[in-house]
Amino acid sequence: MQFSRRGLLIGTLAGGGLAIGYLLRPRQFSLPLNAGRGEVAFDAWIKIAGDGVITVAVPQLEMGQGITTLIPQIVAEELGADWRQLAVESTPVSAHYANLPLAARWAELWMPVLAGLAEDQESPVTRRWAQDNRFMATADGMSLAAYEGPARAAAASARAMLSQAAAAQWDIGWEECTARDGFILHGDKRLSFASLSEKAVGFDPPETPPLRPAAATEAPGKFQDGTPPDRPRLDLPAKVDGSYLFSGDVRLPGMVYAAIRHGPIGKTELAHFDEPAAKEERGYISLVRGKDWLAAVAETGWAAERVLREAGAVFKSSARAESGRIEDALDRSLKSAEGQRVHETGDPNEVLDKDFSLVVRYEVAPALHATVETASATARLADGMLELWIATQAPEAARKAAGDAVGLDVRDVVLYPMPAGGSFDRRLEHGHAVEAAIIAKQTGRPVQLTWSRWQEHVAGLPRTPVGALLGAKTTLEGDITGWRARLALPATTHEFGRRLFGAQSAQEAMAASSGETDRLAMEGSVPPYAITHMAIEHLPTDIGLPTARMRGNAHGYTAFFNESFVDELAHAGHREPLSFRMAMLGGEPRLAECLQKVATLAGWGGGGDNSGQGLACHIIGDTESGGRIAAVATARRDEGGVRVDSISAVVDIGRIVNVDIARQQVEGGLIFGIGLALGSGVAYDEGLPLNGRLAGLNLPLLADCPEVEVEFIESDAPATDPGELGVAVAAPAIANALFSATGLRFRRLPLLSEGL
Repeated sequence: MQFSRRGLLIGTLAGGGLAIGYLLRPRQFSLPLNAGRGEVAFDAWIKIAGDGVITVAVPQLEMGQGITTLIPQIVAEELGADWRQLAVESTPVSAHYANLPLAARWAELWMPVLAGLAEDQESPVTRRWAQDNRFMATADGMSLAAYEGPARAAAASARAMLSQAAAAQWDIGWEECTARDGFILHGDKRLSFASLSEKAVGFDPPETPPLRPAAATEAPGKFQDGTPPDRPRLDLPAKVDGSYLFSGDVRLPGMVYAAIRHGPIGKTELAHFDEPAAKEERGYISLVRGKDWLAAVAETGWAAERVLREAGAVFKSSARAESGRIEDALDRSLKSAEGQRVHETGDPNEVLDKDFSLVVRYEVAPALHATVETASATARLADGMLELWIATQAPEAARKAAGDAVGLDVRDVVLYPMPAGGSFDRRLEHGHAVEAAIIAKQTGRPVQLTWSRWQEHVAGLPRTPVGALLGAKTTLEGDITGWRARLALPATTHEFGRRLFGAQSAQEAMAASSGETDRLAMEGSVPPYAITHMAIEHLPTDIGLPTARMRGNAHGYTAFFNESFVDELAHAGHREPLSFRMAMLGGEPRLAECLQKVATLAGWGGGGDNSGQGLACHIIGDTESGGRIAAVATARRDEGGVRVDSISAVVDIGRIVNVDIARQQVEGGLIFGIGLALGSGVAYDEGLPLNGRLAGLNLPLLADCPEVEVEFIESDAPATDPGELGVAVAAPAIANALFSATGLRFRRLPLLSEGL
């Protein structure tokens, strides 16, 4: 909530020309790439060294999704570089890398008043805000949408400059030159990029970058039967040999280690602790007290944990999160609350106020992110400068929050971006960075703070719980004529926005968001089917539990509701689930194609006769640029609970930049979705999670992972991020498969959590 920016905008709008002049004023930013010895920086994206190495800037967090390969691949193909000479550099925070599509998508979070002015990424309001706030967040699959265009333009400009340098030597027109495999070519003459780079930076690039006719793309049919990728991941070798450094691997001279205890979720304060007992532990350095946390600093991380144990922190709190109260609140909303309509089609009031043919209730429990790497931050405060080594999806917000915590302007905070060992949107939060900064200030030494797994569960906010009531009106033949969905949940995205942009605490953000309609928290609730009358309603519910973003976000529960309900309607009308869906997809041929092909891929048998097969499909995004997926899961009950034997998926994500990475993302999303379907849920008692270990989350082990088949549809539609599609369809496909196998409907996530 940038209230000063909003106030400036509103105030200047009254003056008309003054506002426009402010927003459109040309701006200059210093180049963020520093050229090292023997290197030449062409712009904010590319450096070329004398030994031929081409370094590409990546302004997004690498958290396993492969962005440190995708952006270099885009540059390499546009520039004409040899892939073997590509290197990557994580960028510092800079206005050059403002993420405009994500800023537009989240407009209602940072500008809640007049958000419509900023919902277009081309809006001068959006650009001005994103640049002023150096908004480089990595989220919602916006990386390609935000950075493919600028990266291509930079590469095309650099190629033109290199061509001009070569043409000057050959006394020809630069347009006659071509670039391939790291060389500028003309006939039988060639010069390497490395030999031309120093002269090339002296030329001016064309006003319009001379882009190649086609953007980077790979045909999925080319990579069948284990064919190796043309562009293998750049981060893979270092991850295999262990040299890839994460935030917990940072080591600084004189560095000490910190462990932390957070109080229960609620209105909490640290009451007291036993400092004399803590001082008796070997390696003790100090204790640092926060409002609702206590940290121990010691010579080793193990010693810091022992010190904390002896300190015995005691917290006093009220309004502690309780699962019973959460479920009661959702239940009351579903039974009595007046919904706030976020979507309607046709005349839903005329049709849906009458008796429904089928009404079903679904529930989703809070879910934990379960990242492999727990929160870790290294901080050094010296000479009025704070340095941070952290993995963060929102670097500027982390800088500002940490600086504010120790009384420094954001200009005096240096952030060294580190990769994340999985994030799933967990690293959109930056409480650990703030804590590390405070501890470094109090201790006077560089400090590395690492949360234990228990603290990750205590202080890492979960995905929101949801209660849903879905009703449908059908004809005698079972065709759907009316659809109504009522979803009870807090304004979870608004809470997140107030924490990220308004620097509010979790409790403050939760209170300020009470009662608000949250459209981002309802994404995916409109099914892709042609239904004449439809109403979708949000029932804002106060649950007393702060909640956060998670991979898949709203689609992780809305797809479960919709596709489970469609399956129930098909069986209630004695209709075959595939043909039932296909009959309603006349306006969605791309999704229909996904369904047809996955039926063939999986050997779909109709989902009957106890086959254990279940079907689901979903769209993420709009009609033009959204991604589509259809999946068939085969599942059964066994002595260990649920066994998913196989899952097949057909995906349409438009143009594919890197097939291997796209496949990894869909496969990973499906496995993550299986984890959400069968585990990841958490219950709270007295403000504390009842499970503090990964082993207690019922996540799929390697032995539990099913056979996974993924096929892509070749398409020239705009490229779409595939990372969250698999998350959305896994749970409903498995739930529908379990119905086929057992005849029982499981309507709560995690599945089987309500018993039999």
